[in-house]
Amino acid sequence: MTTAVIPAPAKKDDSKDKRRGRAGWLIETIVVLLCVAWTIPTLSLVITSFRPPELADNSGWWTWFANPLQLTLDNYQGVLDNASNPMGTAFVNSLAIAVPSTIIPILIAAFAAYAFTFMEFRGRDVLFIIVVGLLVVPNQVALVPLSVLFEQWGLQGQFVTAWLAHAGFGMPLAVYILRNYMATLPKAVTESAKIDGASHFQIFWRLIVPMSWPALASFAIFQFLWVWNDLLVALIFIGPGENQPMTIALASLLGTRGVGWQLLTAGACLTMLVPLIVFLSLQRFFIRGLTAGAVKG
Repeated sequence: MTTAVIPAPAKKDDSKDKRRGRAGWLIETIVVLLCVAWTIPTLSLVITSFRPPELADNSGWWTWFANPLQLTLDNYQGVLDNASNPMGTAFVNSLAIAVPSTIIPILIAAFAAYAFTFMEFRGRDVLFIIVVGLLVVPNQVALVPLSVLFEQWGLQGQFVTAWLAHAGFGMPLAVYILRNYMATLPKAVTESAKIDGASHFQIFWRLIVPMSWPALASFAIFQFLWVWNDLLVALIFIGPGENQPMTIALASLLGTRGVGWQLLTAGACLTMLVPLIVFLSLQRFFIRGLTAGAVKG
């Protein structure tokens, strides 16, 4: 009769666990410090926007912690009631610029991404490479030619100029993101729809678009935040006046001698509200839409 020999359990390497624990603690500490360092400027902006002008001009924002009750809403009231620079009208103008400038490139890029993914035609890969290659071309290169064209067409200073400019600048990134995402969708779905007699438009609108919501929302966040915070394109193609967006109105709040910057902080806080709402409402699609197509297998 033989006796079975049970092997002794392997000893756990405590040194490796300790090293991993130290590395994890170090990484977490670095991340926390970076988050704090990134948050401090925003915190100072918010605090300054609620401080009276005499305190904002004569002391640092951190002195607020010594007397937290010294807060006022006069800065926001002054921004909203500024007759020469109405922030409410600028807010509506920003929405009128940002919403179409986000929807137009998404619609066009979605059709193009579908064609690059599910349709076979000569030169498809070369054309896609050319479109993606436009990502490395600076937008500033096209500002002067576009300005000349819009001036000749009589569109300078109107919303449509900002729509066309932002749509053109955002199109390559939109096509790249949407095409990479659509490439991960199962081809069997489209092939089954073709067998059932569905056209390309029916497949695109009823199957591909509903399945591509994460990528669509991901680009929508990028495009909306870019257009909402843009100053250069708005300044060149629209300029100060009745159609000016919030970025131009915000820049004009600061006096020529550097006075009134407490109003600038209040206006900056107002401009941050809409981007925060957009990002927080669509953040669940953000990472999923960006990482789709990064790894296959």
